[in-house]
Amino acid sequence: MSMFAVATAGIIAAMTLALVRAFAGPSLYDRVLAGNSFGTKTVILIGLMGFLTGRPDFLDIALLYALINFAATIAILRFFSYRQSSKTRAKPMSEGEA
Repeated sequence: MSMFAVATAGIIAAMTLALVRAFAGPSLYDRVLAGNSFGTKTVILIGLMGFLTGRPDFLDIALLYALINFAATIAILRFFSYRQSSKTRAKPMSEGEA
C-alpha cells in the first residue's frame, strides 16, 4: 500500500510542475502542452485513486476525462491556429490602391 502512496505523491508533484509550466510557459504551445500533461496526470491519478479505494467505476470516469482532455487540446490548438492565420492574411486591395 505504501508504494501506491508514493506513486500518488509523485503524480501530484508532477501535476504541480505541469501547472507551473502552464502559468510560466514562454509560448502558447508550451502552455497547451502543459495543460494536456496536467490532464493526462489527472487521468492517472483518478485511476490510481479508484484502485486504492476499490471502486472500479473510477476507471470509467478516468476514460471519459481522457477523451474530454484530448478533444479540448485539439480544439484549443485549432482555435489559436485559425486565429493566427487570420491575422497574417493579406488585406484585399481597394479600387483606389490598384
